Amino acid sequence: MVHEHNRRRAVRLIDTTLRDGEQAPGVTFTYREKERIADLLVAAGIDEIEVGTPAMGPTVRRDIIQLIDRFPGVRMIGWCRALLDDIDFAAACGCPAVQISFPVSAILLGALGKSRDWVWRQMESLVPEARKRFGFVAVGAQDATRTDDRFLRRFVQRSRSLGADRIRISDTVGVCSPSAVGALVKPLVALSGEMMVEFHGHNDLAMATANTLAALEAGAGAASVTVNGLGERAGNAALEAVAMAIRLSSHLSSKIRCDHLVGLCQVVAAASGRPIAVDRPVVGAAVFSHESGIHCHALLRDPYAYQPFLPESIGRPGMTLTLGTHSGRALRRHLSGRRADPQAA
Repeated sequence: MVHEHNRRRAVRLIDTTLRDGEQAPGVTFTYREKERIADLLVAAGIDEIEVGTPAMGPTVRRDIIQLIDRFPGVRMIGWCRALLDDIDFAAACGCPAVQISFPVSAILLGALGKSRDWVWRQMESLVPEARKRFGFVAVGAQDATRTDDRFLRRFVQRSRSLGADRIRISDTVGVCSPSAVGALVKPLVALSGEMMVEFHGHNDLAMATANTLAALEAGAGAASVTVNGLGERAGNAALEAVAMAIRLSSHLSSKIRCDHLVGLCQVVAAASGRPIAVDRPVVGAAVFSHESGIHCHALLRDPYAYQPFLPESIGRPGMTLTLGTHSGRALRRHLSGRRADPQAA
């Protein structure tokens, strides 16, 4: 007999809180904050950490070097533009892995004064060079959801032929929908062969988590995320939401230890100066608070009745049943009984 967990496909989660998350306006982490966040990410079972952009300057490079030294067993990725100088900086930091990001849409190429011929020339020179210097090379298709399919397919095939280990498909301005992401990613997975496909989603239309799940369900082997969805504009796909969606999936699995999520999210919220909204999915303070009489009546019989997972599974105490204008008799009796019981907390 095949057990259920044996039918689930393992996927990798790459956290980019220290790179893409820190690009959110007004957010700057000290080294100690980066170290603490990385400690908690590793404890939570993250597969890889995108540790920063080496070309951003000596302070960032110093932090990257220290983090790589602190976590020798973790794949730490340096993010690079498609420039040789960026790759040189990553190599000088001792990065074990790099992500080389290429603009692929006509909009971005035009805004940056580049052409598709420039993309091909840079790929031909940079990817083989990176393979000589790093143990793992990922190639990024920036703004992939706003380029034409033919060019994107050729980009994936060329990345594979040049020896890239992974290709990142980025919904850079968050304009895609789950059905469109699935339709985009599935044929790219077929083209990629042994090269893994990764999805990177932004949340401009509040679909980053859904798009990320759609990409994984379409065959992508990895996804990049940030804690609390921290990132530019409306942010990125949130680690905590993606991890719990994978946990609830019948056919995907990850290494994330979800009972670490609340503590991790609280630390990043404090370090970033971005408080967690009370109704934020998964980790908001009100997510497991209930007042409705119908809901409370059912929850007293079965805590899964109106909750997709138990609060304890993400490192939070049990649910809270609140007496209010919408409460019913069952909750009132329950709370009255607790008050009468001297052992009741």
